[in-house]
Amino acid sequence: MIVLCGFPLSNYYNKVKMALLEKGVPFTEERVGTGSKDEAVRAASPLGKVPFIKTPQGALCESQVIVDWLEAAYPQPALVPSDPYAAAKVRELATFIDLHLELVARELYVQAFFGGTVSEATQERVRKQLDKNIAGFKRLARFAPYVAGDTFTLADCSAWVSLPLVALATKSVLGEDLLALHGVDWKAYGKLVGERPSAVRITEDRKADSSVPKT
Repeated sequence: MIVLCGFPLSNYYNKVKMALLEKGVPFTEERVGTGSKDEAVRAASPLGKVPFIKTPQGALCESQVIVDWLEAAYPQPALVPSDPYAAAKVRELATFIDLHLELVARELYVQAFFGGTVSEATQERVRKQLDKNIAGFKRLARFAPYVAGDTFTLADCSAWVSLPLVALATKSVLGEDLLALHGVDWKAYGKLVGERPSAVRITEDRKADSSVPKT
């Protein structure tokens, strides 16, 4: 059986968890803190990052690699279209969300969510980059009603867990929800996806998790 390692407050952990739940793949969960120096963790995830999974064949790290493997190993129900180009467009959108929205906004999290501070220079740089990247995201995203079109896909596993963080972090630190400012109705989208059983399970588990694990 697959073991999902990480913790319920991690959006990338929940990205993988959503794919597992949507596909109905049996799995168990093992709580692992990010940055662990435990040798067993480093053997599975060399940088100590979460999530990672343990499979009968061995471990895998990096969320997009994991969900792509799940799609190949458990093709039904499909979370990408059968057409290769359409499938690549779904993965393109997921990668764009992860790298060009969430990863950029992540520099604000220390102040937005953890009581730290972010320098004005960093705030200015992040805002400038997100203004550019959100405009690019709007060229790719469809919200019809799902982020890649009329069907729930792997791109939604990225979007649903990360768009709220981008919005909340920018609102908290920069004073404006940059997604909303650029016309991205992430709240309506989040409500839609949030009604799916996988999202309900993830939300309940996240609420039950009271703190970020220590490493």
